[in-house]
Amino acid sequence: MDTTPHTEAASSPTAPLQPVTHTRADTPGIWWLPHCPESAGAARRIASAVLHAWNVDDDTIEHALLVVSELVTNALEHALPPVALHLHRAEDDNTLRIEVNDGGPAHNKGTWTTSCTPEEHGRGVAIITLLASAHGTRILAHTVTYWAILPAAK
Repeated sequence: MDTTPHTEAASSPTAPLQPVTHTRADTPGIWWLPHCPESAGAARRIASAVLHAWNVDDDTIEHALLVVSELVTNALEHALPPVALHLHRAEDDNTLRIEVNDGGPAHNKGTWTTSCTPEEHGRGVAIITLLASAHGTRILAHTVTYWAILPAAK
């Protein structure tokens, strides 16, 4: 798995993933993920490695991994490809910004969502609301971005 960040211009949804080499917290990282169930786990591994390299505290990492998991899983279950994970730590205000881009709403629900009862899913926004200091959605012509900002302890 490639955990090397890619820039918007240089990356593509089919670019292979490689080990983490990005350790500058002031530079946002972007990772393209395949549109498959395994990408949620890959996104958590990428985020964990990057946040540890950025010396983010353990509590923030734990919260960030929950948010990453929710955002990526939602993109895989409810949206079209491509899927991209963005991470950025703002040193000036000590926050962590997590974004997940997708290709907009899918016409059909994902296999996990259709295989379980309504009580088994649908709590992602509540989890993100609890953990994030702010969160929202940015909608463009062919891309939807879901974002969350987490406070990061010094």
